[in-house]
Amino acid sequence: MPPTDSGTSSGAEDDTLDMRPSEEPPARLAEEHLAGPTAPGRPDLLDQVAQWGPAGTVVGAFQLVPVHLERDVELIARWMNDPAVSAFWELSGPDETTARHLRAQLDGDGRSVPCLGVLDGVPMSYWEVYRADLDPLARYYPARPHDTGLHLLIGRVRDRGRGIGTALLRAVADLVLDRRPSCGRVVAEPDLRNTPCVAAFLGAGFRLSAEVRLPGKHAALMIRDRTLRHLL
Repeated sequence: MPPTDSGTSSGAEDDTLDMRPSEEPPARLAEEHLAGPTAPGRPDLLDQVAQWGPAGTVVGAFQLVPVHLERDVELIARWMNDPAVSAFWELSGPDETTARHLRAQLDGDGRSVPCLGVLDGVPMSYWEVYRADLDPLARYYPARPHDTGLHLLIGRVRDRGRGIGTALLRAVADLVLDRRPSCGRVVAEPDLRNTPCVAAFLGAGFRLSAEVRLPGKHAALMIRDRTLRHLL
């Protein structure tokens, strides 16, 4: 149960710290990541995330691209070392710290798929799409079969605090509900201290269902229901 996000402070209405790690060259990364490989031979518990395709949003074309460890670890580790991110993800340190976190999912049973979020061809965020009903989180709330969870962080500083996280959260939740017909709810558990992130989930159509004590954090259980998706 990784820390849910951080990027806006978690991934949504996004952080305030203006560190400027070296930016990625857009054209090359667009080609490499959209064409990147996915892990073969894993159980498919999430209805082929790699095949979900792009989504149009108010901030541009967005796509989840499953992580390829050798290709992506340096970039993701750089984001994890941003103090605004590490405060919630607690994965700062050498690249191998991030690599261990990614490898646990890539070599696991398929219940969690780590992805880069690519906006208009440029990787700018990190996401984990996971089966919440098969996750330790299910011990702490009344999980339903096929509940799908999200963790995220906004990596590029310039994408934080501008509502981009909110727009992407709504788009990814819609992708989950469109591509996973068996899933009735999208859930998340951001740290309650991460108020910009909680606000972003609310702006993206999630509701605050409960406050939950999880190992290591006091979380806001956020839920977006299929039955209410067009009303919120």
